Amino acid sequence: MPSPRASQALSRFTVLDLTRVRSGPTCVRQLADWGANVIKIDALLEDAAGEQPGGPRSGSDFQNLHRNKRAMTLNLKDARGLDVFKRLAAKADVIVENFRPDVKAKLGIDYESLRKINPRLVYGSISGFGQDGPYHKRPGFDQIAQGMGGLMSITGAPGGGPMRVGIPVADLTAGLFCATGILTALLEREVSGEGQWVQTSLLQAQIFMLDFQAARWLMEKEVAKQAGNNHPTSIPTGVFKTSDGYINIATTGGRIWERFTQAIGAPELVANPDYATAPARSANRDALNALIGTLTENKSTDTWVSELNAAGVPCGPIYSIDQMFEDEQVKHLGIAQDVPNDENRIIRLVGQPVTLSRTPSKMAVRPPEFGEQTDEVLAEFGFGADEIVALKQGRIV
Repeated sequence: MPSPRASQALSRFTVLDLTRVRSGPTCVRQLADWGANVIKIDALLEDAAGEQPGGPRSGSDFQNLHRNKRAMTLNLKDARGLDVFKRLAAKADVIVENFRPDVKAKLGIDYESLRKINPRLVYGSISGFGQDGPYHKRPGFDQIAQGMGGLMSITGAPGGGPMRVGIPVADLTAGLFCATGILTALLEREVSGEGQWVQTSLLQAQIFMLDFQAARWLMEKEVAKQAGNNHPTSIPTGVFKTSDGYINIATTGGRIWERFTQAIGAPELVANPDYATAPARSANRDALNALIGTLTENKSTDTWVSELNAAGVPCGPIYSIDQMFEDEQVKHLGIAQDVPNDENRIIRLVGQPVTLSRTPSKMAVRPPEFGEQTDEVLAEFGFGADEIVALKQGRIV
């Protein structure tokens, strides 16, 4: 791969990216951002202008999902195109796809078929509901998974009806979990010498993200309910009005509760039997929150953030997205990063939230144009100049 790598951490691995929309590209982005040689396979029959789910190729969503990759075109609906893909697969380390479960088998590029060509292949699959089972042929969509995965039943204000979360959390976490599975399989391959099939789904990812609410049902048969901005167990934790906006406050544990009452000028609350213990505060949460609200309204958000942090009470402002990127700590962390490009385009995207001391991730190259590196990639995989010309004439690439 002649283009700059985003990192050296995964630079020895080659990844074929068959994914679309969000969950699959999220998975592959993790591999690309850590330096893998990622080749995005653009369907030759796709609109080259890039109109696809998630917006145009030049749009911010596509740019954010597909940085640090290269792209080639390939017609997988033609037998000659499938032969080309199998030649690529024979040398690749990883393939990632999020087709409907039956599509890859019909094309003959499923894991069982490709492992015969390349036993070391790690094959990542993301679906809506799993690769088999009664729902496996259903189309998957983030909001459907949020609803079926229990998340919408515990999101929103009590009695307000089910509410989706403001980000595509099932899509994003399914992608992250698939990337984790792929990296685990690559580590295991160093011992066994064999690849394996990594599978996840939007539904599985969403259920996993329920975490302690799911555990409360499985262990204690307690069904979590909507709590709005209140924490399900640690009270008072939530959103409180200030003189010029709102603030998040989190009082977890008795010592923080005591420091909090001192900071807001109401130390007598510690001795009040209605609020003296965590169970009492939880039982009387509405009255306690209303009381705290009458006090927090007397000062600005900035003042409370300063005073409560000085007292050792977890708190923070509630930003809009533009305000968040202007925060001094966010700027210090450097998570908003510019992508270098020869066209002098302004491409500023969200970088990796993890840092490695020796092999950090960076924005190395802009997202590829439609099939931009087709010739380059084919040559690297051993295709001769005459073969490439013939493939182009046959509308295979």
